[in-house]
Amino acid sequence: MTGRYTLYAVMITLGGILAAGHRASAADTSASRIRPYEKEPSYWQYKGRPVLLLGASDDDNLFQLPDLERHLDAMKAAGANYIRNTMSDRRDKGFEVYPFKQLPDGKYDLGQWNDEYWSRFANMLRWTAERDIIVQIEVWDRFDYSGRNWPPHPYNPRNNVNYTSATSGLAVEYPDHPGANKQPFFFTTPKQRNIEVVLAYQQRFVDRMLSYTLKHDHVLYCMDNETSGEEAWSSYWAEHIRRRAADSGKKVCITEMWDDWDLKADRHRRTLGHPERYDFADVSQNNQKKGQAHWDNFQWARGAVSKHKRPLNTVKTYGADGGRFGDTREGLERWWRHVIGGAAAARFHRPDSGLGLSPPSVAAIRAARKLESVIKLWDVRPASELLKDRDENEAYLTCTSGRAYALYFTNGGSVGLDLRPHPGSWTLRWIDLRTGEWGATLALSGGSIVTIDTPAPGGWVAAITTK
Repeated sequence: MTGRYTLYAVMITLGGILAAGHRASAADTSASRIRPYEKEPSYWQYKGRPVLLLGASDDDNLFQLPDLERHLDAMKAAGANYIRNTMSDRRDKGFEVYPFKQLPDGKYDLGQWNDEYWSRFANMLRWTAERDIIVQIEVWDRFDYSGRNWPPHPYNPRNNVNYTSATSGLAVEYPDHPGANKQPFFFTTPKQRNIEVVLAYQQRFVDRMLSYTLKHDHVLYCMDNETSGEEAWSSYWAEHIRRRAADSGKKVCITEMWDDWDLKADRHRRTLGHPERYDFADVSQNNQKKGQAHWDNFQWARGAVSKHKRPLNTVKTYGADGGRFGDTREGLERWWRHVIGGAAAARFHRPDSGLGLSPPSVAAIRAARKLESVIKLWDVRPASELLKDRDENEAYLTCTSGRAYALYFTNGGSVGLDLRPHPGSWTLRWIDLRTGEWGATLALSGGSIVTIDTPAPGGWVAAITTK
């Protein structure tokens, strides 16, 4: 191996990273950490209380965002408590920095850190903790290591002093879409190609990340961004992170995000079918679906984990006018179908693939918090079969039969709600999803199929509770 740092020296440092001034408390703060809700594991609890995670933010690697505190304050004011944070460093907006030190000759030393990168990361963790905002980290983002982002990257063998193409097996260009999965960077683990010279630096990076995150209780871990990689890669990093956490007396919640748009695809079963390895599932790629199929596929996923209930997160909700994945209306519908359908976490993706933190997404979050104030979503279950005279994709229902019903209309309409087994007086409170504000309050009588008509076109939620 070439370069000033040998593989042996790097491996020696791995075990001591966490102890070098960043080791977390030896006691697992299980009562306060983010974890599945004890009474209903389909949802989360934080600081010992159930919590619905709702988010909208303007970037993927949010810790690198200039003026991040202001952005977090705006999210908090809207009722958001959930962000996506990739550990990405690609310079697509100009303000991003790499995690490694750049030497005077322009090359990088993967054995030394760029303090600015890690300072930004530490600040994000501290500021989100202060605001009770949950952070879902994606450790690896495949788009950093292919196409135009790979030639300048420090891991590229021509850009560092630690290895060459000959010793690492990494080429200087990978022009194909990362979905082609041709980048050996994602084949380094022992059960794959066992590329030790690269793996050592990958481990060092992950351990450095953990040296900051394991001091906090509000962090979730996702191994990749929409990967089509091998299962061995994901399971290696899941086990590595869990082991490092255990060494620090901590427990953490881990998942993987697969690229397949169909949640019934075999790759998703790697997560949905392995509760011993993955504590929750991120099913964001369901947001490539539309309408009734979007709802049905998510309900299938809920059924797939029903024997071992776990939270289902959707950290990326696609859809915004001018984007490639549907318009603003579709983005709002997707988000609401997941919220009403039982998702533990739902976030609007960054522009222009999603709405980010914008007036429509802010109104949606405010509306959801108003709904939550009268109906706790961890206490209800999807039950659209109780709706009568319903057109496809017109309305969706979640409820505790006889106690509370949350009825979502995608764009106005009229449906029948089966209250035949439940006579008595009910109160209906409308929430206007365009503004996030309360609408009219009506009195209903149960004991029959009650017709519910929206006040106007557009998105609406009816919160129906016993009087």
